[in-house]
Amino acid sequence: MTDYSTWRVDWLFGCILIVLTVIFHVIALASLREKAITIYGNGAKHHPDVFFALVVGATALLATVFHAVEVGVWAIAYCLIGALTSFRSAMLYSLGAMTTYGNSDLHLEEKWRLMGALEALSGWLLFGLTTAFLFWMIQEVSPSRHSRH
Repeated sequence: MTDYSTWRVDWLFGCILIVLTVIFHVIALASLREKAITIYGNGAKHHPDVFFALVVGATALLATVFHAVEVGVWAIAYCLIGALTSFRSAMLYSLGAMTTYGNSDLHLEEKWRLMGALEALSGWLLFGLTTAFLFWMIQEVSPSRHSRH
């Protein structure tokens, strides 16, 4: 039987973590945007296709790092509330929850399961932002776009 009073705490912590990770993600992507455009602009004159591939590849790698940081934030939260006891297990669980992969032997106790579902919701939002950003970045630094100007 579920104690619904813990769900209030889950919703509170989960929503706070969602907001914090989305804010971090947006700030990190905005910073990345400026650097990527500058780097592409400085090198694209001589080798536009190479710089395009490098900028998009580096952007994807850094976006992955951002997601890893966000997974770490959720993992720390799981350890702090006692939902998981080791940081390693919390990271694995968190990565599975955020990506909705969830294919590990790790499970939260029933009283914490809503947190896992909220992290999956957070993952949808964060991956949606990343997808939109990568689509925009590809459009912005595409060699074919700049050859028309």
